[in-house]
Amino acid sequence: MKNLGKILIFLILFLNTLHAGVTASVTASDVYVGDSISYVLSITGSDVDKPTISDICGNEITATGSQTSIISMNGEYKKTYSLSYQFTPKQSCTVDKVAVNIDGKIEYSNSVDVNVLQRTQDLNGDFLLEFESSAQELFIGEPFSLTLLLKQKRGAQVVDNKFTAPEFKGFWLKSESKPQRTQGTEYLTTKVVYELAPQREGKLSIKAAELKIASRIGVNNWNARSPQVRWRTYYSNEIDITVKALPFDVKIVGDFTIEASVDKQEINPNEALNLKLDIQGTGNFEDIENFKPFIADVNIFDEKIQYLKNSLSQKIIFVSEQDFTIPAFELKYFDVKTQKIKTIQTEPIKIKVNGHVLKKELSITREKQSTHEMLEGTTKIEIGEKNNYLYISIAFFSGLLMGILAILFKSKVSSRNRKIFDVKDEKVLLIKLMPYKDKDKNVEGLVSVLENNIYSKEKVLLDKKKLKEVIKKYDIS
Repeated sequence: MKNLGKILIFLILFLNTLHAGVTASVTASDVYVGDSISYVLSITGSDVDKPTISDICGNEITATGSQTSIISMNGEYKKTYSLSYQFTPKQSCTVDKVAVNIDGKIEYSNSVDVNVLQRTQDLNGDFLLEFESSAQELFIGEPFSLTLLLKQKRGAQVVDNKFTAPEFKGFWLKSESKPQRTQGTEYLTTKVVYELAPQREGKLSIKAAELKIASRIGVNNWNARSPQVRWRTYYSNEIDITVKALPFDVKIVGDFTIEASVDKQEINPNEALNLKLDIQGTGNFEDIENFKPFIADVNIFDEKIQYLKNSLSQKIIFVSEQDFTIPAFELKYFDVKTQKIKTIQTEPIKIKVNGHVLKKELSITREKQSTHEMLEGTTKIEIGEKNNYLYISIAFFSGLLMGILAILFKSKVSSRNRKIFDVKDEKVLLIKLMPYKDKDKNVEGLVSVLENNIYSKEKVLLDKKKLKEVIKKYDIS
């Protein structure tokens, strides 16, 4: 009798399902934010048009599945479809009714409520994300380290994972280290270090990082060969930073040292002198601008600053025909250790130019003449003008002819000098090409090769064809 009762209950449920049309359900009505669930439609009928569903509650459908079974009852065949749609709800919502054409009639499913719960950091889960900051109070531009630790319990199974780093809104991301992995007795730990600097004054927050983990939870009832995967999202803690403004007259903050060095202190006229400026320490290096001093009668070519993690360097070239002094290079910044504005500078560097020609002002002195001499000279000139007019004319035209010949000769000499331009002197060649670097890619490439050959041990061959074209194009001599 007991078995008969069970059979009757099963038949009643089966018949209700057989004629139910369409019903909707979700695999979990309560879900944590970031977790995925499935929306399932069970449809029964002889002739069924499967509905087209593009999203659920405005959320993208990430996976679909289906199962079809045929049941015969008293010679009548009925098809039963189970359609599954996986999605990740962002907030609580109600899934509206779905219209389905069954046996030529429109049937509607029931609506389904989904309740999304806010997740907090799970300190006892299989996975743990944690932020550690080297400071909680900083000045604008002051660098600090943010360490992200990902801990995975030994034995925790992972099919797939998706990591979402925070956007660091309000901060400059200066660098990011490569992941470092260590093994402990309970956890496998992955460590990543971010170097950051705040951009503005006030309260800034680093939002939680997210890690989605896919784990195997069993087998799919629709296909025993396909494992069923469930996604779960883990969150880190959030970090709050208090940022203070710098004093009004500085924009550099940190702790620095500065040094300037030259390759020589004695050069020949028009020979290139190379200076390297190095700044090391900690701080907002990216806000330090190019250094280019002004020295009268000296040609100066500055290169772009090269930024590294905790240093910067800049190369400057000087060309002169006479002795000169390179002035001190100065850096003004806010010292975080002393909480005071500090100025550091290099020493001036004196450069001697061998064989230089001193420039002197041209002056003309004229001896005083007596009145008699002045009158006598005037008389001689007047007589000469009367008696030697022909000689003066001849002298004038002779001088004119000599001037024309001199100009032609100078032009030929200049042309000859330009033809024998020595391209083997890479430093001089670099100086002559520098003015055209920013407006010609071919010149930029040649300058890059010359700088490499001058400042490093590795030598690269110049493209002679391009060099000839550039010299001819810009009439370089």
